[in-house]
Amino acid sequence: MTETTENAGDAGNAAGAGSDGAFASPADVERRLAGVRYLADEAIATTVFLAQALGKPLLVEGPAGVGKTELAKAVAAATRAELIRLQCYEGLDEARALYEFNYKKQLLAIQAAPADRAWQETHDDIFSEEFLLERPLLAAIRRAEPTVLLIDEADKADVEVEGMLLEVLSDFQVTIPELGTVSAVRRPFVLITSNAARELSEALKRRCLYLHLDYPAAERERDIVLAQVPGIEAELAEQLVRTVGTLRALEVKKAPSIAETVDWARTLLALGLDELDEAAVARTLGVVLKHASDQERAARELGLRG
Repeated sequence: MTETTENAGDAGNAAGAGSDGAFASPADVERRLAGVRYLADEAIATTVFLAQALGKPLLVEGPAGVGKTELAKAVAAATRAELIRLQCYEGLDEARALYEFNYKKQLLAIQAAPADRAWQETHDDIFSEEFLLERPLLAAIRRAEPTVLLIDEADKADVEVEGMLLEVLSDFQVTIPELGTVSAVRRPFVLITSNAARELSEALKRRCLYLHLDYPAAERERDIVLAQVPGIEAELAEQLVRTVGTLRALEVKKAPSIAETVDWARTLLALGLDELDEAAVARTLGVVLKHASDQERAARELGLRG
């Protein structure tokens, strides 16, 4: 439940991945994710292993900032796979998720075609591979190398997008009328995240393994901070985690994420602070609370002086 390294290839090598990158067991998942600085518990490690072993998409739900997206990045790093991300949003359509044709290039080709050329020849030419623009879903299906497909924040997309995902994830193939059916040579590891802003369909859930992530226990979050922020003292990390836990309990508009806890730790080190006292909290509260009303409430509850 923490962020991974930037270079997936180097991280995978550091983790000692096998030639095909596949996980051997839940214990292997836990060890190799730890090698890319993602501390997975038994439930996470087991579910990731089973998703790979069974070839099933993994649906990960939970509040924002608990490490859902970072889990996909960590799996890609640990298995030396390419990470392809489809960021979902309201209005996302097939053209942005699957594929579309380069209409500008097609128009230029039509204009450049000889006047005596038959239209069918021009049509067949412009609806060819040369004019195809891959979007994330098609790109992931066509890759022969290890791939992690991250479908991020699926709950933000329209319901119609779920129907498209069902079709693609059922058979891992895409039909392009002008080019035929494209089937996956090698199935990607698919991880779907949701903040539960809306309920995803039962049909989609049936096709997935399910994992719920919540904010970690204080001890685990302390370990995450210690792993992510070299040089921080354990006592300061514990103070930090306790304070973050207090802020989350205030039911603020946006609870501090794990990444923001790590950012706060880095902030304290950058300022040369070795204690999270009242003055330090007051100076740096904006690192973890991003709404003025949240900061005001925290100041009242924590007794901070203005």
